[in-house]
Amino acid sequence: MERLSGRIILLWGWRRALVAFAAGAFAVLGQAPYDFFAACFVSFPVLVWLLDGATGDPSDGWLRRLQPAFAIGWWFGFGYFLAGLWWIGGALLVEADQFAWALPFAVLGIPFVLAFFYGFAAAVAKALWSDGIWRIAAIAFGFALAEWLREFLFTGFPWNAVGYAAMPVPLLMQSVSVIGMIGMNALAVFVFALPALLAQPIHRRAGVLVFVLLVAGDLTYGYIRLTEKPSPSPQSLSVRIVQPSVDLSEKWNASVRDRIFATMIAMSSQPPQAGQEKPQLILWPETSVPFLFTERPDALTALGDMLGEGQMLIAGAVREEEAANGGTPPRYYNSVVAINDRGEIVDAVDKVHLVPFGEYLPFADFLRSIGLEQIVAGPLMFSAGASRHVIIAPGGVRVMPFICYEVIFPDLVAVDVTSAQLIVNVTNDAWFGDTPGPYQHLRQAQVRAVENGLPLLRAANNGISATVDARGRIVDALAINARGVLDATVPVDRVHTVSAYQRRVNGFVIMLLFAVAAWVMNVRRKLRTN
Repeated sequence: MERLSGRIILLWGWRRALVAFAAGAFAVLGQAPYDFFAACFVSFPVLVWLLDGATGDPSDGWLRRLQPAFAIGWWFGFGYFLAGLWWIGGALLVEADQFAWALPFAVLGIPFVLAFFYGFAAAVAKALWSDGIWRIAAIAFGFALAEWLREFLFTGFPWNAVGYAAMPVPLLMQSVSVIGMIGMNALAVFVFALPALLAQPIHRRAGVLVFVLLVAGDLTYGYIRLTEKPSPSPQSLSVRIVQPSVDLSEKWNASVRDRIFATMIAMSSQPPQAGQEKPQLILWPETSVPFLFTERPDALTALGDMLGEGQMLIAGAVREEEAANGGTPPRYYNSVVAINDRGEIVDAVDKVHLVPFGEYLPFADFLRSIGLEQIVAGPLMFSAGASRHVIIAPGGVRVMPFICYEVIFPDLVAVDVTSAQLIVNVTNDAWFGDTPGPYQHLRQAQVRAVENGLPLLRAANNGISATVDARGRIVDALAINARGVLDATVPVDRVHTVSAYQRRVNGFVIMLLFAVAAWVMNVRRKLRTN
């Protein structure tokens, strides 16, 4: 191990960049659907050793001295995000004749930009670098800070945060209910990087002891939570999730809309599955209604005929809002609508956090002037909803809907679910086919259930639709690209977790403890060498 670390430390030029890139790409095996988290115990020690060797010229200013570390972090991040997000390009191939030209920008451009966060993480870590376990604390702080910034900077895209690699199964997810993703990202990187100490005999024992304590604590807490006897649920909701697996090449085709709609109604009207009650709530995926209700009021009549007494349908639909000024174009919203047994829309919730370039065009006037239009989400440009609120489902159950990737934002979900009893996530991951994307999306939705102590229902056009309990266990699911329905009876009482505010505080405390420890030892080392 000492010999290997020495060789990596001494790497230079393109060899150092290549090893950093490969280490980042290898770390993706820790994410769904691979869940080979052992890969991170290789990648992060390699990153530590690369940073050990990233020394600038002492005569340069402090910023220039950090450039080698930034470059290593950037190459690590580029490998990580390229290997983890290549499937995004699949969305451009659905209408390849129009958008194939943009494939290199999506597949390479997004990782190129996101890699700057990990370059920043490595530079921050190097600024606090010292020796032994304290440099492990520095890299844990740097990455935790970068992952937190990734949640909201430039509209935010915290996909595949490192902490998810430490949570492949519900047993390992439970700590996130106490420390949130901020704390989980910090501790995950810290634990993943600890094997770097095996190359330093003087620090091995400390590294092994800390590793055992942290892993044992995580496992013990997870075991206790998963084996707790649940209190009898005072309320439950019978639900049906419909997964139609509509081909996206047909989705916006006017000639087949009636067929798609009829298929949805037929699937929703099937008798309950064996052992299940008649569903009180039926859930359709994102934009599953293939036309505007304002253009087809007869569709509401058909839905009212389909729904039995007391049933409700929550369906993903495009909602049109006519402007008050007749000369202004109407606004369109990516929404979920609640329809009662009389065929009336009784509530609607619009998507608040839209996908840049997919659902709206940032800097629209400028980009249109150079010929760049919206690339993914269909023929309409969407407006963002002003706020989110619960939908009251049958039995008075308070349902909070999140559309597509809104569910990957921990703080957004935590703020909005404070008054909810059930999380609903509707999505259309068919844009990405049978790639890692839908599996990664489901994993992040699972973790939102654990964080907030609430059950989650997920309806996806082509999968993965699932029912998830309040501790992140998948109760039932439909395979990707399958067509079918999923019936379940869901307990809707909240499992106790610390408040969202306290989780955030706990996570920041962990992150800042790493920062302070690394800074103190960095200062001590400088004093010793001067």
